[in-house]
Amino acid sequence: MGQSTSSQPSHGGDLASSFEKFFKDFKMESKIISQEASKSIQSSLKAGDLQSAVSVINKALRDIDNAPLSIAVTGESGTGKSSFINAIRGLGAEEEGAAATGPVETTMERTKYEHPKFPNVTLWDLPGIGTTKFQPHEYLEKMKFREYDFFIIISATRFKSNDAQLSTAIEKMKKNFYFVRTKIDSDLSNVKRSQPNKFNEQETLKQIRDDCEKKLKEANVRDPQVFLISSFELADYDFPRLESTLLRDLPEHKRHIFMQHLPNITEATIDQKRDSLRQKVWLEAIKAGASAFVPMMGYISDKDIETLKDTLTLYRVYFGLDDSSLKIIAKDLNVSVEKLKENLKFPHLLSVEKDEKSLGEKLWRYVEKFFPVLGGPIASGICFNKIFYLQNIVLETVASDAKVLLKKQISKDFEDSGQACLPQDVGNENGKSETASS
Repeated sequence: MGQSTSSQPSHGGDLASSFEKFFKDFKMESKIISQEASKSIQSSLKAGDLQSAVSVINKALRDIDNAPLSIAVTGESGTGKSSFINAIRGLGAEEEGAAATGPVETTMERTKYEHPKFPNVTLWDLPGIGTTKFQPHEYLEKMKFREYDFFIIISATRFKSNDAQLSTAIEKMKKNFYFVRTKIDSDLSNVKRSQPNKFNEQETLKQIRDDCEKKLKEANVRDPQVFLISSFELADYDFPRLESTLLRDLPEHKRHIFMQHLPNITEATIDQKRDSLRQKVWLEAIKAGASAFVPMMGYISDKDIETLKDTLTLYRVYFGLDDSSLKIIAKDLNVSVEKLKENLKFPHLLSVEKDEKSLGEKLWRYVEKFFPVLGGPIASGICFNKIFYLQNIVLETVASDAKVLLKKQISKDFEDSGQACLPQDVGNENGKSETASS
């Protein structure tokens, strides 16, 4: 097959240099390993202590793979809690496993909702504190506050004194909380309908946000952050800002599972998923490279191909390209799954075309193509094994396909609303409006 241009590494210092160069390109809030772990790995590699470096990497990967994420969502009945929970799990209200929506609080107990594809992610629907007889600290004890990574406090109008008191109690217990104002699309629609000539979307959003923050400050909440969202249009308004804030505040090892569980609402979300996975692939690859300096030798084995097939299956789930997701998207776009796949690259990635001798040869050509694009250790003359480049071929392919489907879905949404299609990641009011759901 092809011939590798990589050479045997001279010492661990080359790996340390490559490690530092790779991870410095990621923003602090998107890094999936702690600064302490990064420094320890780099220090061990510089000292040539590869065994210690591999040990730290193994622990970091275990923490990332096994990290549970538990999110508490609380608010009064009718505020849109269930719609929010369904939206961030990528489920419609009528799909199996969706949280029941309705204007009445159905239970005084917390309700558990696991993510359908990521069992490590759990969302908890908590009854609004105003619907219970408990004081804030008693409410948190009853709702087992210690189990949650953070709290989302939801309101569909103004936040009330109960919400403010609850946030103060949460803060005293050293947990993070975020105020989410739902049904913002409905508010904008109502204002536009009542004041069509004076309506200005950005000014209206600012007025709503300022009013929410003012009421919370009057209730003695320090520096409140309020996020305005529509559970039916997550890409619009403040959800991307909420997403970035949560990423920044989460422990590094929990950022990976948080990113992977989110639906593909914007190209930025897809890029963040890809970057999170690139870091994980890099750690696995450098561990292999540090464990055994085996040159690539320009050869891709049957075992490599089987591993790639497993990787493709996993990444399809992460990026919403698995069979069940494609069926839902195809139904929404009113096309067959086969027609939908005609626009995607992943179905052909691990198949041999007529003019190709073997899959291994085809993949090697991809690897050679990716060398200058991805950079990294091999470009620096270090043997990095095949893991990083082969898995990144799969990763870049599925991320690209996810963006193709996102654009198609955005185009259909705007066609359905009778508007011209906007560029991706651009929020805009449309004809959809949240109803009074819980």
